[in-house]
Amino acid sequence: MLHRYGIDSVVLERCTREHVEGRVRAGLLEQGTVNLLAQAGVAERLARESLTHAGFTLAVGDRVHRIDLEALTGHGVTIYGQTEVTKDLVDARLGNGGQLYYEALDVAVQELSDRGARITYRHNGASHEIECDFIAGCDGFHGVSRRSVPRQAMQVYERLYPFGWLGMLAEVPPVSKELIYSNHARGFALCSMRSATRSRYYVQCTPQDRIEEWSDQRFWDELRARLPHEYAERLVTGPSIEKGIASIRSFVVEPMSFGRLFLVGDAAHIVPPAGAKGLNLAAADVRLLHQALVEFYSSGRRTLLDEYSSRALARVWRAMRFSWWLTQLTHKFSDEPFAHKLQLAELEYLVQSPAASLSLAENYVGAWRD
Repeated sequence: MLHRYGIDSVVLERCTREHVEGRVRAGLLEQGTVNLLAQAGVAERLARESLTHAGFTLAVGDRVHRIDLEALTGHGVTIYGQTEVTKDLVDARLGNGGQLYYEALDVAVQELSDRGARITYRHNGASHEIECDFIAGCDGFHGVSRRSVPRQAMQVYERLYPFGWLGMLAEVPPVSKELIYSNHARGFALCSMRSATRSRYYVQCTPQDRIEEWSDQRFWDELRARLPHEYAERLVTGPSIEKGIASIRSFVVEPMSFGRLFLVGDAAHIVPPAGAKGLNLAAADVRLLHQALVEFYSSGRRTLLDEYSSRALARVWRAMRFSWWLTQLTHKFSDEPFAHKLQLAELEYLVQSPAASLSLAENYVGAWRD
């Protein structure tokens, strides 16, 4: 997007291209994210290969209820893997002759001042230095960008959840044409997909679980046990392509800008994966920062740069609330009967109340308003 406005940039990536394009990540795109990719000129393959979902299913035991997103909001969601988004962006970047350096090691922010910024790194055995106007810290939760800011300059808000998600990717047809969120006495389960022939499934697990303890057969047996009978009967199983355990946390750092350094995506915020807000929040950050940089380079004004953090955080906290709420609604936190009864009452209200269903649908599809 910056290239289209004649703004030069350099991308530093620690890992290899093969590793980056092979990682299995999110796969549900809000319409605002799809629009952003179209604006960047990288949505041609997405339009050809993606799936469109008009709703999703909530399940409690053997009871199922479909949330009709399109009927409630006029919008659906798009299924297209983050890995594929990355491939499209890389192809466009390299096709435009853009500077993208894989295996950039020892990246360090050496200077942040009113005059500019300076970054050093090693690549192909040689040391390099970049002098730039701004730094976009898009390097994730464990990246160097946020660690370059003095701890006293930021406020951290964090909540760790007492469970994880065990996810498995398999070359099997999805059990349903739309996503299924299952609240079960054994724990949460999610049925998702990456295509009409590739499925992505998740089951709630403990923080102590280890991936080597979960054979493919154990995973399929546990998933089947947590699904309503009608879906469990038609579940197609097969060998896993990829399997992993992710810890679940809510995390926000304020502010998201520090002079000429701007945090984007997971470098600034992590949401629980229920509701699929992580990738879409990162895309929303990109949109805001792009607008701000275009304003600066076209007019010299810093209005949108100065407002970046407050505008981004307003959206972040809305998504944080929704992801926290959906996690509370669908996951097993304890064996306490009272807590489970509250979940059932909330789900019953959601099913019976058009207003509650509308609120869920609006948050799920994502309202791209700043």
